[in-house]
Amino acid sequence: MGPASTESQAAVAPRRGLAHTPAGVRPQFDQLTMDEPTVRRLVMGLAGPSIIDNLLVTLVQMADMIMVGRIGADAIAAVGLSNQPMFFAMAAFMALNVGSTALVARMVGARDIEGANTAARQSLVVSAALGLLVGLVGSLSAPQILRFMGAEADAMARGIPYLRIVLGGMAFNAVSMNLSSVMRGAGDTKTPMKVHLVSNLTNVVLNYALIYGHFGLPRLEVAGAGWATLISRIVAAVLTVLVLASGKFVIALHRGQNYRPTMDIMRRIARVGFPAAAEQFVMRGGQMIFVRIVASLGTVTYAAHQIALNVESLTFMPGMGFGTAATSLVGQGLGAGHPDWSERLARATQRYAMYIACGTGTLFFFAGRLIASLYTDLPEVTAAAAMCLRLVALAQPFMVTNFTMAGALRGAGDTKWTLYSSFIGIWVVRLVLAYLLTVRLGMGLIGAWIAMVADMFTRAIVVYGRFSTGKWKKIKV
Repeated sequence: MGPASTESQAAVAPRRGLAHTPAGVRPQFDQLTMDEPTVRRLVMGLAGPSIIDNLLVTLVQMADMIMVGRIGADAIAAVGLSNQPMFFAMAAFMALNVGSTALVARMVGARDIEGANTAARQSLVVSAALGLLVGLVGSLSAPQILRFMGAEADAMARGIPYLRIVLGGMAFNAVSMNLSSVMRGAGDTKTPMKVHLVSNLTNVVLNYALIYGHFGLPRLEVAGAGWATLISRIVAAVLTVLVLASGKFVIALHRGQNYRPTMDIMRRIARVGFPAAAEQFVMRGGQMIFVRIVASLGTVTYAAHQIALNVESLTFMPGMGFGTAATSLVGQGLGAGHPDWSERLARATQRYAMYIACGTGTLFFFAGRLIASLYTDLPEVTAAAAMCLRLVALAQPFMVTNFTMAGALRGAGDTKWTLYSSFIGIWVVRLVLAYLLTVRLGMGLIGAWIAMVADMFTRAIVVYGRFSTGKWKKIKV
């Protein structure tokens, strides 16, 4: 595993289209004709693997929740209340991941493959260190975290071991997330998809074995789900490092390279990443307070809320996949000096995402109760979850618009406006409406979901409006 030159990397890199192959192999932007078939190929070539990747993750999460749900409503609440603070903790990595994605995309677009690899190596080291710190602090504070989330005694008993186990492996999660981000910035969405396919299958098999006690393994119930998650994250991190150590991709890791962070690279990553991290803290912090409002309605109601959220996450997948494509294509287009093509490709991602959103919205509206019944036999939980799914079905076009346009702005380095949209949508709209409708007017769970839909609408309007101004084309990364 010795050091490899830029030329040798270019020679062995797979020739998989505009957004993936390094300098000297893939065609320049100005050598392409931006007709509709080319646009479709570029967008779907990146979005397709990302959608499949995200879909696999979501299906695994659904399988987790279905398995855990068979234990009882308190088990669902324990996992759901534990996941929210973990998402908040993971926001700390967004500064590195978003900043690295944007910087790597610009460098690849400008044919600076050596610079892209330098940025990737430095962000990896900082991300791993941060993962160790967050995991240690979080594991030690698990009881206080769940108490803050409003967990009742039954959920606390199951949630504390689960949270400690999963947070204990945060460094592995940080590594796989970071390396996946830089690969996507370089235009490689297939490799993260393949790695996550293996890790997700590992998670499902171990969930079945450890939650219920199969294959000669002990029955650990909710704690078993935690161990399955931890092991699958270790698998993802190890596989990602081994893949990039092979030297066959645009981003490559070798022992002989310099991994020491430098101020120049870190400053460029921070310029884009800090607003992105602030956005995630704003969003996750608001969501934690939102969850506390819902949790105050009781364990059974919160279980219905968690089931609906788990099913709804299916709809994130197309939007997130197309958002990933927009980030990479916009960044590479700007790096190559073609902002007009960046705009066209971004608008294409939003249009294609809308087609899928209409289909998933229809499915949720008419089949929500059937889907919710897979999680639990409790009729009151199923009915409440189905009601939420019908409501969020109407918000699908706004949700995917937010994902894709925000992804485009991140690719341009315009992360301040994604921060503004999250603050306005969650803190000004969602939390205020949730308190008024759920607590003051007594509308219960439906009031909380009305507030959530209003938040989706608001964020979509803000990011779409910002993108339409075209000011993102002039931002330096």
